[in-house]
Amino acid sequence: MLARLYCFAVVEHATRRVHVLGVTANATACWVAQQARNLLMDLGERAGSFKFVIRDRDSKFTALFDEVFRAEGIRIVLTAIQAPRMNAIMERWGGSVRREILDRTLIVNAAHLRKVLAEYEDHFNAHRTHRALNQASPLRPLPDPVDADIKVIRRDRFGGLIHEYSQVA
Repeated sequence: MLARLYCFAVVEHATRRVHVLGVTANATACWVAQQARNLLMDLGERAGSFKFVIRDRDSKFTALFDEVFRAEGIRIVLTAIQAPRMNAIMERWGGSVRREILDRTLIVNAAHLRKVLAEYEDHFNAHRTHRALNQASPLRPLPDPVDADIKVIRRDRFGGLIHEYSQVA
């Protein structure tokens, strides 16, 4: 309770889709490698379309982690030392989840963090707009423009911390 927890997440650069892979109080090299295996199983056939994994130089990313991706023909790209802009999309996601949710929520245990991150992952992938996607979300393209009068409804997430808006014809 109220201990440091680690989250392992991956962002697909082309689509901006986020995958929250796991939460643990004790992040080890074996745990990180297993999360990589789980990601590739979840991606299934889509894993073949990935060419690179950009990662930092944390000691938890060992040769075992790299080999999981190399076995699928995915090249590992290491970021330069103290150069967070080399993986700016992932850094942006980390900042967004921190500012929008974690700085405003008291996380009591790993199960609670998993639940919060799962809901934020759903919001981020299905509802949050992205400039790089022309204001669409990763899993939902923008609807065609409508000339008629439209009604907008608001849905509150996280007890009102985040609002999602949708059109009703």
